[in-house]
Order: sequence, then structure tokens, then C-alpha cells
Amino acid sequence: RKIPAFIRLSRHTAAVLTQNIGLALGIKAIFLVVTLTGHATMWMAVFADMGVSLLVVLNGLRLLRK
Repeated sequence: RKIPAFIRLSRHTAAVLTQNIGLALGIKAIFLVVTLTGHATMWMAVFADMGVSLLVVLNGLRLLRK
């Protein structure tokens, strides 16, 4: 009875995981380009990384509603 629910949850988990990886790598790539052009500092990159970490955690917490 619960196998279809587990399959649905695992598919949703895989989708959220893909979103989180894409978001994290995307922000890191943006900051790499901005840093190489000389428009970003190390502190900006640290704050961006912490912000992405929080977004990834909050995005993952959406799975608790399922």
C-alpha cells in the first residue's frame, strides 16, 4: 500500500536534489565569473555561499510537507 507513496516521495526527492545541485553550482559559477572580472570580493563570495546553503536547506525542507 505504501510503495506508491514511497516511489512518489523518492521522485520528488530526486527532483529537489537536482534543483539544489543546480542552484548551488549556478551561484558558484556566477561568483567565479564575477570574481574573475574583479567585481566581487571574498566576503561577497562567502555570504553568497552561506545564502545558497540556507536556500538549499530550506528547499530540502519542503519535502517534509509530502
